[in-house]
Amino acid sequence: MTTIRDDTPHRSSALRRAASQWLQDRDGTGRKRTTKQPIMNGHFNGNANDVAAEEFHLNNGFAELSVMKAAAAAGSGPHRKLQEGSRKEAEDQCRLPALQAAYSSILRELGEDTDRQGLLRTPLRAAKAMQFFTKGYHETVDDILNDAIFDEDHEEMVIVKGIDMFSLCEHHLVPFFGKVHIGYIPNKKVVGLSKLARIVEIFSRRLQVQERLTKQIAMGLANALQPKGVAVVIEASHMCMVMRGVQKMNSSTVTSTMLGVYLDCPQTREEFLTLTKH
Repeated sequence: MTTIRDDTPHRSSALRRAASQWLQDRDGTGRKRTTKQPIMNGHFNGNANDVAAEEFHLNNGFAELSVMKAAAAAGSGPHRKLQEGSRKEAEDQCRLPALQAAYSSILRELGEDTDRQGLLRTPLRAAKAMQFFTKGYHETVDDILNDAIFDEDHEEMVIVKGIDMFSLCEHHLVPFFGKVHIGYIPNKKVVGLSKLARIVEIFSRRLQVQERLTKQIAMGLANALQPKGVAVVIEASHMCMVMRGVQKMNSSTVTSTMLGVYLDCPQTREEFLTLTKH
């Protein structure tokens, strides 16, 4: 009779001890300290092939070590953003059936036949579209700016104009859309230019009124950068004035928010307004 001994617990314990010793023997570069590899000014001397071979054997011989390293890396940087994105997607998926049922109910109350070919998937498509239109509720300015603010000895006006904007009027759930012009005067810090458009996207992809949207964009940039001043102007057309109500096809709405030197200094404000008109 053959006896089979399960040594899994002993093997796991040994692996954990080996992993612990492996981490103790190494510093931030991930290379082992040996007599062949003395540390000199933060660098290692030695045979790179020996190091590579050693890494290969360690990472293949101790699978648990690879798992530990991956878990440690997952708590920061891009991994955290991926996890956050996955969580948001899961939340949207959980809410999708309720939104779909609500749209089906709306169609039925309008007198439509939800079983006819053209409307079979309309509730689902409408639910997904509404989630996209309001995806800004899941995002914050910090999420997009934390790795895009740079020290720079620049104190002159920066303007990004003509940023396309689409949003939903919170009063009628119909679109309003137009252009956003953003200016700021740095206080030794600048932000990646594309991030200004992302800030617009965060706040416009919510149920909004144009007046609040203008202020939220300005305050979001001011809080993140602490500049000497921020100016935001939005020009938009509102479908609640075009498709219904007064039905004025050519009307547009202009709103502005001025902070810091843009509010205090008429010349600075005039320069911004002049530059955004051309």
